[in-house]
Amino acid sequence: MDHLIAPSILSADFGNLQRDLEMVNHSEADWVHVDVMDGVFVSNITFGFPVIKAVQKHALKPLDVHLMIVDPDRYLKDFAQVGAANITVHYEACTHLHRTLHTIKDLGCKAGVALNPHTPVALLEDIVADIDMVIIMSVNPGFGGQKFIHNTYKKIKELRQLAEYTNPNLLIEIDGGVDESNAAKLVETGANVLVAGNSVFSSADPLAAIQSLKHSRSLHQA
Repeated sequence: MDHLIAPSILSADFGNLQRDLEMVNHSEADWVHVDVMDGVFVSNITFGFPVIKAVQKHALKPLDVHLMIVDPDRYLKDFAQVGAANITVHYEACTHLHRTLHTIKDLGCKAGVALNPHTPVALLEDIVADIDMVIIMSVNPGFGGQKFIHNTYKKIKELRQLAEYTNPNLLIEIDGGVDESNAAKLVETGANVLVAGNSVFSSADPLAAIQSLKHSRSLHQA
């Protein structure tokens, strides 16, 4: 499959959020990535339900909701009700991950698990068959605009090997520091969803930036 692009509205202009969403609507992007932070699991605080409901009203692309919050089970139904198509929880925040994933699926959403940079891929061995998508954090979660962590490539390869027989259609999403300099290598290594924040919304031409990421290929893939 072609890889997917999910612009992160954490890097959008909050004073002109509808404008930025309409740009994404008219772009080659596939999803709208929504980072939800609670000030506890990570030190930043971002979007609550009223904002996500407003985003859903204007977005024509599916909402890819990434929960960087403690005890996410309390809010899964609420995120589904405000329009999440995908709900991703952090491995580090879930005591009963199997139950959480199946709750998300029962709500009609794709169920994802995110791994912080220090969390080994091998910890997903007993659950990988139940996951629709894994987000590999390529920066430490909490803030946009951070520098890409190069160990991400190793983790992508390990995850592809882990899922090869039990879940070959697993989506691997990369979140943090994704831009034109690393997009092609990430896809070549095995990623098939790229989250892009700063590299899109800080660009002089966001539509062209999304297009470039969407068509990233290594030379031997082209």
